[in-house]
Amino acid sequence: MEQYIVKNGKKLRYGYTTGSCAAAAAKAAALMLKSGKMVEAIDIETPKGWPLRLQVYDGTIDEKGASCSIKKDAGDDPDITNGIRIHSRVDWRDDNQVNIMGGKGVGRVTKAGLPIAVGKAAINPVPLKMIEKEVREIIGPDSGLNVEIYVPEGEIIAERTFNPRLGIVGGISILGTTGIVEPMSEEAFKDSLALELRMAKAEGLEKLVLVPGNYGRDIALKHYGIDEKYIFKTSNFIGFMLDKTLELGFEKILLIGHTGKIVKVAGGIFHTHSHVADGRLEIMTAHLALMGAPQALIKKVMNSNTTEEATEAILRYGLGEVFQILAATITEKCRQRTFNKIQLATVVFSMQEGILGICPSVNQLLGEFKDE
Repeated sequence: MEQYIVKNGKKLRYGYTTGSCAAAAAKAAALMLKSGKMVEAIDIETPKGWPLRLQVYDGTIDEKGASCSIKKDAGDDPDITNGIRIHSRVDWRDDNQVNIMGGKGVGRVTKAGLPIAVGKAAINPVPLKMIEKEVREIIGPDSGLNVEIYVPEGEIIAERTFNPRLGIVGGISILGTTGIVEPMSEEAFKDSLALELRMAKAEGLEKLVLVPGNYGRDIALKHYGIDEKYIFKTSNFIGFMLDKTLELGFEKILLIGHTGKIVKVAGGIFHTHSHVADGRLEIMTAHLALMGAPQALIKKVMNSNTTEEATEAILRYGLGEVFQILAATITEKCRQRTFNKIQLATVVFSMQEGILGICPSVNQLLGEFKDE
């Protein structure tokens, strides 16, 4: 399969998921077990409707069963699992059931809130259906098979994924709702962020600290002493995360963000990637103008290369109060976005100067986090 999509003028290749790999490995192993012959390639149908023909690796047949692997190809998506091999071993059962298990390197669920029961292998519902469907094509309705999915590198790779935070231990997850990886998919990233929020809600959290990135996380941890369990990254998707917190019923949110990202929200920009919208310097300039700032400062800020450069000029002129106003404006924009149903507060900081501005409700909300 060679399918492409064009994003930002670049031709990017689609890949296939760990779920597709697991289904293909199970089908190929089942075919080897039934036929007694090695298999070089296997065909499967993905839920997206795209057929895949995948090369089979590591094939073995013995008196007890058969096994093989499929190499994950994420296309042009920056996927940490790209290139790993997803293995399957199968053996016959005495009944007509297909029993799918997770072996070495497949994570196990330890927390509620996922679409998989606690204690089960982290093989999501769609891949489970794919595996059974593809295996049934080989063995028919009257035979049964034990299917073990395992990933020798899975435990090491999982340390660089969301899994430890989600309470999935011992390996990676077998994922994929379409069977296909869309390169650089925002939707997949947002799904991961939303899943973290659902997990937090399932654990009983009612308040969160939302930060665009690691710098905001460090401010929350080191400056304010907030427990890490409350801190969740938004990346560029501040609006999306606010929508999700409203949907899930969170009650209190503290936003902590660097001027380069969070200031955009004061202008109603809730997707903060520079390819979507910028306006940082324009927003800062407009607020300075409303304060009656000197023309020289307004021009300097408007023509700055970065918000750090603009911040230095603002503080030099003694007009740091603008950051208090910006923090209050960001909070108000977020309240509007969430229909005033969530208690909100905002902290704005810079790399050079640290905390620049807080809205009036920050101290009250900080007290909520420090009481526990």
